Amino acid sequence: MAAQPMTGPWTLRMSADMAATLRKHLFPGDGDEHGAVIGASVVTTPRGTRLLARRLYLAQDGVDYVPGQRGYRMLTATFVRDRVRECRSQGLAYLAVHCHGGTTRVGFSATDLASHERGYPALRDILGSAPVGGLVFATDAVAGDLWLPGGGRAELDQAVITGWPINTLRPKPVLPPTSDPAYDRQSRVFGDRGQATLAEQEVGVIGAGGAGSLIIEYLARLGIGELLIVDPDRVERTNLPRLVGAHTRDAHTWMTHPARPRFVQALGQRLATPKVKVARRVARQANPGIRVHALQADVTKDEIATSLVDCDYLFLAADSMQARLVFNALVNQYLIPGVQVGAKVQVGPEGAVTDVFSVVRPVAPGFGCLWCNELISPAKLQEEALTPEQRWQQRYVQDESIHAPSVISLNAVAAAHAVDDYLHTVTGLLPTTYEPRWRRFHPMSPAAPQRVRCDVPRTSAECTECSGTGVMSLVVV
Repeated sequence: MAAQPMTGPWTLRMSADMAATLRKHLFPGDGDEHGAVIGASVVTTPRGTRLLARRLYLAQDGVDYVPGQRGYRMLTATFVRDRVRECRSQGLAYLAVHCHGGTTRVGFSATDLASHERGYPALRDILGSAPVGGLVFATDAVAGDLWLPGGGRAELDQAVITGWPINTLRPKPVLPPTSDPAYDRQSRVFGDRGQATLAEQEVGVIGAGGAGSLIIEYLARLGIGELLIVDPDRVERTNLPRLVGAHTRDAHTWMTHPARPRFVQALGQRLATPKVKVARRVARQANPGIRVHALQADVTKDEIATSLVDCDYLFLAADSMQARLVFNALVNQYLIPGVQVGAKVQVGPEGAVTDVFSVVRPVAPGFGCLWCNELISPAKLQEEALTPEQRWQQRYVQDESIHAPSVISLNAVAAAHAVDDYLHTVTGLLPTTYEPRWRRFHPMSPAAPQRVRCDVPRTSAECTECSGTGVMSLVVV
């Protein structure tokens, strides 16, 4: 991303695995104080600055975290020096961590703040272009004191744990605003706080076709505050049976009818409405207050992929390998949870339908990597990178006018389950013991138990996308 001034609000984002490890270290049940350091990359977006936890260094009690000279406990000078050097070499912010008692409220003591005044200016000079700061955790709260490059200080607004459920920690509880009466029936399910959380969310939807258009309408009607929709295509007449909100005039069906001359059909295709404009129209009809960014573009373009970094959650409803590649990278590099959805009708050599299924695949840092599960094919990536002429010459395709079968009800199954998962995880309805699964829905299966198949996705320690070597790691010193 292009460099932007660091501005608030300030958010720390951390994977569920790293958060669980840190929590176990800080709160082992002895009621004592413990310490650590987080190395975090810094991303500034129009909605504020995010600190993305990349490295976790646990301080060993009595060795790295010792009785303090002016306070109760402190990190040793050697531990601090080594961690600051490592953070500087990797371009990471340095965040010293300790814990206090309590649950939903936490803050720094006067002694803590005095130690920041003594030590952080020098550490900031050493680190250079990244912030230096301190974090103090209670079991369900966090506060942060951030010292910014070039001067200035800021407070951490929140920490987001990107798992299931998505857990947001703040210095103290925030009273929810009164929700819009229009959402009375659903706020009875997850409360005014849950409805306010939805209104604060920016959600990205990659693909505004059959499944994507359903997802967009569902999210708009739920009261999402902001949608970012990406799709390069225009409406075609064959899209109309399954594209929510599309009209015959969007596809210029009178011009694209097969009986028209080819040049008239081609003109009609060029004049057809972009799918993202249909999606924006649908979203605003469902929720006039929603903010919609409709990008008629390929998600593989750098500036388009970059715009999604600002999102809180991602839906992948496009089935190209390149779209999967970008989505997977956004999830793991920018700690944004999401879900890949789709539906497929498999047809045999004689034209008979052999299988029908819908899929919902939740993905988050440390869970569900598409590379680890062989859902990104290098061969197909290479194929998609070729021009149509090159694909034809290499016989990757025989007839590009032939489309795969698609039915709106199959898309609806995947879309509904994916949006339900999102709704439950961001509004706090999921229990902390919830274990996500990848699900396939097979309506043609004769036995009920076989109609829904659940799988735990694989992980690979060698994966450069989601493993500790590529994204985040735990370092015990």
